[in-house]
Amino acid sequence: MREIVFDTETTGLDPLQGHRMVEIGCIELVNRFPTGRVFHRYFNPDRDMPAEAFAVHGLSVEFLKDKPRFAEAADELAAFIEDAALVAHNALFDLSFLNAELERCTMQAVARDRLVDTLMLARRRHPAGPNRLDDLCARYGVDNSRRTKHGALLDAELLAEVYIELIGGRQASLILVDTGRAQTATRRRNVAALRRPIPIAPRVSEAELEAHTQFVARMGDKAIWLDYR
Repeated sequence: MREIVFDTETTGLDPLQGHRMVEIGCIELVNRFPTGRVFHRYFNPDRDMPAEAFAVHGLSVEFLKDKPRFAEAADELAAFIEDAALVAHNALFDLSFLNAELERCTMQAVARDRLVDTLMLARRRHPAGPNRLDDLCARYGVDNSRRTKHGALLDAELLAEVYIELIGGRQASLILVDTGRAQTATRRRNVAALRRPIPIAPRVSEAELEAHTQFVARMGDKAIWLDYR
């Protein structure tokens, strides 16, 4: 099973108000394990950067002005994502910006049914909250000390670890491994037992048998084993 954990940084909160994506970071998971494949790009938004957005991610117009436009990397991004499920925290926000950029390039939008929203997963598992990414990192012991500001790639890396913990993927994989080892060890013990020679009782002579019979007769009604019949 292939999944893409991703995060975006933007100039604002609503693509319908002219705000643009300025960064995207993607982490590939196969069977809930990171493969090491990533996709990370900054984009020139061709507009100003509001102070509120800059305070969140620290990406200035000066930094972004020599970066490619989204359209220049759109095909490469689409090839990386392919038909994988997309995992994000507050996923509809990130999807709205991704689809707005794809539509500007007259490319097919990503369907909502491909989304896995880790915020919704966290709210179901921890209804009392809090369920921000930083809070979940603290809950699951994920080191987020590098996170001084938001960054799409770093946030995607942290979210990938949190996601695996949220769905119990790491524990489940460890249980499967341990169970497999236990079953293998059991099978080995059973085979060894089958191969072990069966002990054969030693032959008893007639004299020994007669001596034993006489001993039992002498014990009579006082034999201790009669108490356990």
